[in-house]
Amino acid sequence: MKSFIVMGCGRFGKSCAQTLMDLDNEVLVIDADYDKIKNISNDVTTAIQCDITDELAMKEIGLSNFDVAIISIGSSLTAAIMGTMLAKEAGVKYILAKAPSSREGNILKKVGADKIIYPERDMARRVAHNLTSKNILDFFQISPKYSMVEQKIHDDWVNLNLEELRIRKRYGVTVVAVERKGDIIVSPSSDLKLMEGDILVIIGSNEQINKIEKGHE
Repeated sequence: MKSFIVMGCGRFGKSCAQTLMDLDNEVLVIDADYDKIKNISNDVTTAIQCDITDELAMKEIGLSNFDVAIISIGSSLTAAIMGTMLAKEAGVKYILAKAPSSREGNILKKVGADKIIYPERDMARRVAHNLTSKNILDFFQISPKYSMVEQKIHDDWVNLNLEELRIRKRYGVTVVAVERKGDIIVSPSSDLKLMEGDILVIIGSNEQINKIEKGHE
């Protein structure tokens, strides 16, 4: 069991906190909005109304006791910076911060965040990929240059194995798993024969992912 502190109880913070609780973790949520704290109080370990820019009040919470801090404050960059800095100073092992843009993300990175996520941007990209490609079922950006996708196999790939398809050589991507009838085959062997309905989990550069999306020419 890990201990998490979630700063900010908007839609993202609330969803994170509830999911972490479902995974049997200890979760403290803080937010300046009393109504938000009241609404989530029964769903997490502890919920406290607190102004994140109040340094004294934040230190009294005991930030050093948490393994991970999630900074999910979208309405105030000042509060996000303060929360990140205080978590860093307290020695929290891992700090994840939400940011609306690269500008804010870079600032939070400089003051101590280990990982920056951009929920709105990433969701927009996933939706765009899903709408423009009939074969891409889901899209996850791993870094600015690399992504992971779940892709339905093309009809003419059925009954061929991965070696025959030469996916890595043709596209420069790596098949890390195959989803088949609810099961997942991790690190599939080159002689694995693909079946109708199989879904490939592929990692590669964004350029190569775009290439495989456009077809298998």
